[in-house]
Amino acid sequence: MINEARLAELFLDLIRINAPALEEREVVAWTKRYLEEMGLEVHEDRAGEKIDGNANNIIAWLRGNRPNAPRIFLSAHFDTVEPTAGLIVAEQDGVFYSASDTILGADDKGGMAPAIEAVRALMESGESHGDICLLFTVAEEIGLKGAVAVDLEELNLDFGYVLDTGPPVGSFVNRTATHDKLDVTIFGKPAHSGKDPENGINAIQVAASAISGMRLGRIGPETTANLGVIEGGTAVNVVCPCVKIRGEARSTSVEELDAQVGHMIDRFESAAREWGTTVSIDHHRHYVSFQVAENEPVVRIAREASLALGLEPTLRTTLGGSDANIYNARGVPAIVVATGMDKIHTHEERISRKDLVDTARLTLEILRAAARTERGA
Repeated sequence: MINEARLAELFLDLIRINAPALEEREVVAWTKRYLEEMGLEVHEDRAGEKIDGNANNIIAWLRGNRPNAPRIFLSAHFDTVEPTAGLIVAEQDGVFYSASDTILGADDKGGMAPAIEAVRALMESGESHGDICLLFTVAEEIGLKGAVAVDLEELNLDFGYVLDTGPPVGSFVNRTATHDKLDVTIFGKPAHSGKDPENGINAIQVAASAISGMRLGRIGPETTANLGVIEGGTAVNVVCPCVKIRGEARSTSVEELDAQVGHMIDRFESAAREWGTTVSIDHHRHYVSFQVAENEPVVRIAREASLALGLEPTLRTTLGGSDANIYNARGVPAIVVATGMDKIHTHEERISRKDLVDTARLTLEILRAAARTERGA
């Protein structure tokens, strides 16, 4: 049975530890002690040295007594999209939110705490189960870097659940997009803006020319594109010599994505030629899409658990990414479990006690349903 007070206390303990990407050492150490005190078999990998961070992923095992049950995992990430130093947590009408000038950090402690509590409740119940792995990663928010560093083959997992998306609790993401990133540098030519501007090439104008004819925003039902960061220039009296732009595109269709990215690259290159200058473009695939079929065990078990609790087991498509993209790309089926964290990546982020509890109850029911399943069935 889920201990609601213990769950809320755990969640609050976790979010009060500042843990921006690549600086998660304190929360990793705290969580490791907590899991060891629960009686789990806990170790850290070597992700930190691989990604130049100060902390590693945690892999914690609850060994099972049903050898024919699937070896499953529950995953969430330690890091927050922004620092949370000085966080003041408030609660109103059963909803936690930040009363300070920071985000709350429910993404993804709103996934971690229910996963831990569900495993603890299962241990206390004395019920039979298979091997269960808690896989908590670092540096998810800056490119799923911790998940990339995990040695999945060594863990020998059958499938798993990533608790890392918003409500409604009871629903699941089984289909996502491929995500490409563009880092663009437009080179101009400096000149004194008052003395001889005609001898310069203004990189800002080149960028404006490229962007003015570029398709951005909602490109199609499941395709988007964005330019999110632009920086450049040295002084107001200098013709801008360089502009750097960071952008992205996402789509559930690789063909549509390739066409959109090709269009964006062409706009930058055409503008550079028009102005008699050059552009450098770094295009890389951030992560690839996945689609887990409804008849796969990882999906069937999740929907069975949701229905058992009277929830609505909707299967969803999202253009957002998570560690599940990495796990699926490496051959380990995983779907994303909806949690209560709402308005994530904003200072209005919030999560309710009820959704925390329902997420933990659902996770516990998933563990029970998995225990009733034969490995490979």
